[in-house]
Amino acid sequence: MSRTCDLTGKRRQIGNNVSHAHNKTKTKNEPNLHFKKVYDAETGTTIKLRLSARAIKTLDKVGGISKYIKKALKKG
Repeated sequence: MSRTCDLTGKRRQIGNNVSHAHNKTKTKNEPNLHFKKVYDAETGTTIKLRLSARAIKTLDKVGGISKYIKKALKKG
């Protein structure tokens, strides 16, 4: 299973650690993912998703997954 947020699509980022001597070694930054059961008030169902911490905060702010999806569709 890939480490990807189900709503935002956040994935791992790859970069370099650069030493004082300018030696470069690859490094990766993983997103902060959690399994979360999200209740949708409009449909009355519970969905189990793998979400980033940022997506969880945004769901709390917007007020539910249906409102989050509608807002995302308006943006384009």
